[in-house]
Amino acid sequence: MMGPPVETGTTATVAGMTLVWLPDDDWSEHLSVPRELDVEVWRSGRPVPGSVGDVAFYVPEYMGPDQTLEVIGAMASLKVVQTLTAGVDDVLAHLRVGVSLCNASGVHDASTAELAVGLAIASLRGFPGFLRAQDEGTWLHARHDALADRRVVLVGAGSVGSAIAARLAPFEVDLRVVARTSRHGVHGVGELNDLLPTADVVILAIPHGPETHHLVDSEFLAALPDGALVVNVARGPVVDTDALLAELTSRRLRAALDVTDPEPLPPEHPLWLAPNMLITPHVGGDTSAFLPRAWRLLQQQLDRFASGETLANIVRVG
Repeated sequence: MMGPPVETGTTATVAGMTLVWLPDDDWSEHLSVPRELDVEVWRSGRPVPGSVGDVAFYVPEYMGPDQTLEVIGAMASLKVVQTLTAGVDDVLAHLRVGVSLCNASGVHDASTAELAVGLAIASLRGFPGFLRAQDEGTWLHARHDALADRRVVLVGAGSVGSAIAARLAPFEVDLRVVARTSRHGVHGVGELNDLLPTADVVILAIPHGPETHHLVDSEFLAALPDGALVVNVARGPVVDTDALLAELTSRRLRAALDVTDPEPLPPEHPLWLAPNMLITPHVGGDTSAFLPRAWRLLQQQLDRFASGETLANIVRVG
């Protein structure tokens, strides 16, 4: 998504240059930084440099601790925050007026789409049971569901959702895509009540916000047929955890989650031991495909920032 230009002419400078903070010591191997920009590296766990008040362009550490966002409050000259995540709901509370926010839309599409399809296949084909049987040296032959011929409802038609839909195409599924508003080939969210009763698999790939918080609640889950599978590669709070636990405990539904609420999931949380559950620890975008795409995005954004051009992926204009 393209947005209006971000002003760069009033940013603070260090030795006559605009200051950029990056989270990776290896940046010089991957970026050709415009001469107008001065780069410093800062990651959580390190002392916060005295130059924090001069930072104009900040790239927080990918999935870093709270400190990586809390430091934004000390960046008096900040103009742009460029995340390495597609979701930015945790960043918004730290921004003041005048700071623009750009996300990493497109960077994680391939990885997250792979995992969404992988989780669906792993759950339907019974991989968790096979792995436990392998640990015990047990030959556990059984017949399981295939992804082929399943009726799949994909909630989310953005870049990640589109990537998931493209990867589902060869699997011979009956796919229905749902977005906030209907358009050609895409159902509106108001049609979910008609789609859910026949869905074998529901894949969630939508941003988290007020409109989608607990979208998957007890009513949503009750509308699904027995044995349906819920795959969440969106954000944990899109799903009402207590409502999902109730359905899993009764063994009526199945779930495969890359994101949870709360997150990280505490060791004692009942989701870990819920029947028909497969959990991965928010690894949807964190693969070998991540960094090459992230470096390409950062190169484009720094070039635009240095020249005063319109930035890409703007989700909030300062």
